[in-house]
Amino acid sequence: MLGQGFVSAASIAASVLFILSLGGLSNQEKAKRAVWYGIVGMAVAVFFTAFGPGIGGYWWMVPMMIVGAVVGVYVAKKVAMTEMPQLVAALHSFVGLAAVFVGFNADLERRRVLASQLAEGATEGFSAFAALVATKTPAELTFLQIEVVLGVFIGAVTFTGSVIAFGKLAGKVDGKPRQLPGGHLLNAGAAVLSLLLAILYLNGAGFWTLLLLAALAFFIGYHLIMGIGGADMPVVVSMLNSYSGWAAAAIGFTLSNDLLIVTGALVGSSGAILSYIMCKAMNRNFINVILGGFGGSKGPAAEIEGEQVAIDVAGVASALNDADSVIIVPGYGMAVAQAQNAVSELTRKLRSAGKNVRFGIHPVAGRLPGHMNVLLAEARVPYDIVLEMDEINGDFANTDVAIIIGSNDIVNPAAEEDPNSPIAGMPVLKVWEAKQVFVSKRGQGTGYSGIENPLFFKENTRMVYGDARSTIDSLVPMIE
Repeated sequence: MLGQGFVSAASIAASVLFILSLGGLSNQEKAKRAVWYGIVGMAVAVFFTAFGPGIGGYWWMVPMMIVGAVVGVYVAKKVAMTEMPQLVAALHSFVGLAAVFVGFNADLERRRVLASQLAEGATEGFSAFAALVATKTPAELTFLQIEVVLGVFIGAVTFTGSVIAFGKLAGKVDGKPRQLPGGHLLNAGAAVLSLLLAILYLNGAGFWTLLLLAALAFFIGYHLIMGIGGADMPVVVSMLNSYSGWAAAAIGFTLSNDLLIVTGALVGSSGAILSYIMCKAMNRNFINVILGGFGGSKGPAAEIEGEQVAIDVAGVASALNDADSVIIVPGYGMAVAQAQNAVSELTRKLRSAGKNVRFGIHPVAGRLPGHMNVLLAEARVPYDIVLEMDEINGDFANTDVAIIIGSNDIVNPAAEEDPNSPIAGMPVLKVWEAKQVFVSKRGQGTGYSGIENPLFFKENTRMVYGDARSTIDSLVPMIE
């Protein structure tokens, strides 16, 4: 068993590694090294926590750690990049549920201490946490209860919210916003009841108050995320990431674990900051995200005139061969078709022909922040031609060809033209300003969010139906 000095030093080292990891993820070229910082930091944290003072039960804890590691490796190898968003949501749910269980156990240990009057010195046979509880003053025990309440409430909201997010991202739950009759009044009522139960719990009520509090929080998490539309799920995943961090921080206070406090605060604050940045990018209100009050329609959508006109691959190749400048806008459809390598080859071929090729990336393209950047980096697309929306939006008017690969909402002109659209006011890539627009799409459906896109009906737009990877594979040999 390691001494407390080793554990404290390891906590500081792990915290520094986590901070370096977060800092490195802001740069694509440093991202791999940043991930390794995180891996080493987590390994140090787990080892020194597991073998620190007051820890026991190794006969079952070590096997469970091995099982968890094996499951983690298996999932990491099996899950495709297209499934990464739902995997992240699932992992958030584990953090939330862990917070709930730790909160329950902490309160049971607290009651056990009080019932046996452990504070008078009878510590034999009790856990290290119970012994710690025995040393606390009445005021400190009240703070412990507050920490338990926060951990259980935030954890329960995170758990069910993440489960619903997983279902929506995986297509197992309808992506359209759904709420029970009463809408936000139900959420408000559940929150008020949760506050009353917390007050009762802090004033000495039984364990049942904590159970009911968790049940209400489970409902709030479920109902909040059910009320959010599919177009806004990237922001939801980021927000749930923040919730999971605050839940972990609450666990850290409960267990007097400095590393959990620091790590939880890092995850919570970074997730909240990222959510705020994404809300600005989508013209959403940050408070509405927290309350689950966005993603629905404001009224009847505007009528769309015209028809979708199809074109074959040869027609697209002819336009590309005549073009001087090309902007490619990838979306989740590229991820589904696993077309990033084909897109990379098309880019190489076009650049070899002397054409100015760039990529336009919307902040919420795909199902996860940075989803498209990761896929393009994986396919070895040069970093310097992958530009953010603000950097490239003014260039579409001077671009010969815009190629849209599996994108819908992020290139939807209804965001600017239709005040009743669910995405009204959301900044989008103005691809329709290009001279010619080609949209690679599986079919004529509305896509994940269920929102019709007037871009597909514009006179300078042509639709290329079919699997994106097959389409681009056929296109590459025709580029001269």
